[in-house]
Amino acid sequence: MPFRADETSLSALAVTDRLFFERSGSTLTRDEAEALVGKTLNDVDDGELFLEYRESEGIVLEDGVIRSASFNTSSGFGLRSVLGAETGFAHSDTLSRAALSRAAEAVSVVRQGRSGTLAPPPGPTNRRLYMPESPLSDTDFATRAAVLGEIDAYARGLGSEIMQVSASIATEWQAVQILKGGGFRTADLRPLVRLNVSVVLERDDKRESGSRGLGGRYSLSRILGRETWQEAVDEAVRRARVSLEAGPAPAGEMDVVLGPGWPGILLHEAVGHGLEGDFNRKGTSNFSTMIGKRVAAPGVTVIDDGTLDEARGSLTIDDEGTPTGRTVMIEDGILRGFIQDRLNARLMGVSPTGNGRRQSYAHVPLPRMTNTLMLGGDATTEEMIRSTKRGLYAVDFGGGQVDITSGKFVFAMSEAYLIEDGVVTRPVKGATLIGNGFDAMNRISMIGQDIALDPGIGTCGKAGQGVPVGVGQPTLKLAGLTVGGTA
Repeated sequence: MPFRADETSLSALAVTDRLFFERSGSTLTRDEAEALVGKTLNDVDDGELFLEYRESEGIVLEDGVIRSASFNTSSGFGLRSVLGAETGFAHSDTLSRAALSRAAEAVSVVRQGRSGTLAPPPGPTNRRLYMPESPLSDTDFATRAAVLGEIDAYARGLGSEIMQVSASIATEWQAVQILKGGGFRTADLRPLVRLNVSVVLERDDKRESGSRGLGGRYSLSRILGRETWQEAVDEAVRRARVSLEAGPAPAGEMDVVLGPGWPGILLHEAVGHGLEGDFNRKGTSNFSTMIGKRVAAPGVTVIDDGTLDEARGSLTIDDEGTPTGRTVMIEDGILRGFIQDRLNARLMGVSPTGNGRRQSYAHVPLPRMTNTLMLGGDATTEEMIRSTKRGLYAVDFGGGQVDITSGKFVFAMSEAYLIEDGVVTRPVKGATLIGNGFDAMNRISMIGQDIALDPGIGTCGKAGQGVPVGVGQPTLKLAGLTVGGTA
């Protein structure tokens, strides 16, 4: 049963107490859980009991037919004990007195006769970045399925060249409660929605596809609104038509103008991962010894901000209970700091930044990005293009590959245009951007005023875990990058 709007007057702690300790048939009380956590975390440096309940729905329509529909719930706990750099971790999908007791015995082996001093708990927060209720609480399945049918009909009405249409709606509601030693408890209720639209167009025996996704931590009714989904369909069709008109991309060294928003995925992958605390504590990042030194061109400021209202990567608290924040990692080209979870922050002698994240109760937290952004400058897109004699204007990115340790990357441009003598001339396809994150950040020559966050589609992978993230940037001009092409 989705969490309903009439329960929003309850605090997150009250809601999660109902889910984990007060349900019919529950064999674990809150007092028992707190007592066992206190005993398990005695004489260690850190740790927590992470309780999670998650419900999710996915509906996929292809060519006017609902091909799949699913609704799932899952719940469980992860118990972690940390001493020094060592972690004991156990998890179960059964929240019971017996299961938690067995987990406590398993994680206690991390001590091995040693003892530590329990780190102070995270500070409190009263802020709310998103609605607490489930996105499924204000519509029914028939309404959601009907909107997908409307999307199909509208898309096909845009032209006879549209051969295939697919659309999907995905919703999620995650409720977490975190218990630490000394009676510390905190909780969070996290909605997440996403709409995807894809089309295939055919013209003169040539087929191309286009897609558009959007989402965030807000009500599903926003996505189901006609104006919102029509804009998504229009954009998907526009992208496919651009691909039909695109010619082969040139190759070689040239200036590149990157559009705002989603192209920030390059910043996320090629630079952001190298600024995560664990890689720098272990010395495996090329930024490990660069604090206080220049790592990017003047004017480049990069932040990680988990406090943006309703953004896909935002969290009221991270998965260790620390309130998220706004961390300046690079300021005017100078490296200022890293994003941290509690373990790596303690070992590096700094404060956690609210970036301890995990995919689910079955995973340990790691330092991970939330919403990673480059701040704006004072140039305009027109100035950047006008100053480019020969280059590419990359409006949107597709997939890519990155070596986190070295920062080397290869990214495909899903929508790009040739710039000739300061004018955007024609679309090209098959272009790839090849380089190194450290080098690319120092090749930024102009920074736009039009900073934008991506539309809410990012998922970041690390150590086998995927978490929702946001990326963003203004329009940028980079000088002399290597472009792989098809011409």
